[in-house]
Amino acid sequence: MRLLTFLAGAFGVGLTIWMLGRFGLHDILGLIAAGGWSIPAIIIFHATQVCASAQAWRLLAQTGRPKLAFADFFALRCAREGINNLLPVAQVGGEVITTRLLARRDDTGIKQAAAATICDLTIELLSQVTFTLIGLGVLFCLVNRSPVTDELMESAGAALLLGAVFFGSQYLGAIALVEKLLVRIAAHLGWDGVDDIRGLHAQILTLYRTRENSLRAGALQLLGWSLGTFEVFVVLAAMGHPLSLADSFVIESVGQAAKSAGFAVPGALGVSEGGYILIGGLFGLSPQEGIALSLIKRLREIAWGLPSLVAWQVMEMRWVRPDPAKDMRLPHQS
Repeated sequence: MRLLTFLAGAFGVGLTIWMLGRFGLHDILGLIAAGGWSIPAIIIFHATQVCASAQAWRLLAQTGRPKLAFADFFALRCAREGINNLLPVAQVGGEVITTRLLARRDDTGIKQAAAATICDLTIELLSQVTFTLIGLGVLFCLVNRSPVTDELMESAGAALLLGAVFFGSQYLGAIALVEKLLVRIAAHLGWDGVDDIRGLHAQILTLYRTRENSLRAGALQLLGWSLGTFEVFVVLAAMGHPLSLADSFVIESVGQAAKSAGFAVPGALGVSEGGYILIGGLFGLSPQEGIALSLIKRLREIAWGLPSLVAWQVMEMRWVRPDPAKDMRLPHQS
């Protein structure tokens, strides 16, 4: 697994270096410098996206149970994004780590936390597919049909199918199958704690069937994706190539889809840049501008990600590790 991650990372780094050399590092850096004032603007604005995603997760995690503070889910969402964006974890390690943190913070067990995170991840995927399909619908209203638009539509169809399979497999018992396998393996190897996930499949279905919260979570996730439109709009205006909100919406929807498609590559290095080059070309953006746009968005990811990694470690110490003072008191109390 580590070898595959290393190879994927090497591929991403190599592809990025090739793009910078092919299209001119000096020109790209000049565009980033020109758009410099937009960087603090999109860093601040990204808080709105985090809030939408955090509230969506909170709705699912707190269904029918006492509510944690919104600030807890905001911190968890930041940690989740920071881990996925900056660490070589194939953009899923953040979900695993924050599920464990949520279970400790909420004190209701790993099963409930895992069910909420799986539901949140599924709804996030489906909302992104919806966001991309809406973007492609707008695209066909703005530009003429071409081989590029046909390829994008085929890719969107594949993404829709993948999302449907991922969602449908949960209803058909894929999680229940994994659950049974884990329990059997744990029993054979003598592992402890796996019994805590018994009933995970049923818990997931319960959350989906709470339709009011599921629909609200989906709407919030779609809002979060859509807010990224303003990042593209502001950055391109700062670089001297202003586009309309509709154009920016299309670029963001396809660019984010390309990033998700490159999940196996740490940080989707090179893949994300390629996506912005492809879709930006339909709206008159040069490859240099597409790469510069992607790199400025990466600077925003770093600006949010580094403090989030620190916050993750703080949560590990406060939420997971035992309190020595408390442990010292327990024998005396008994």
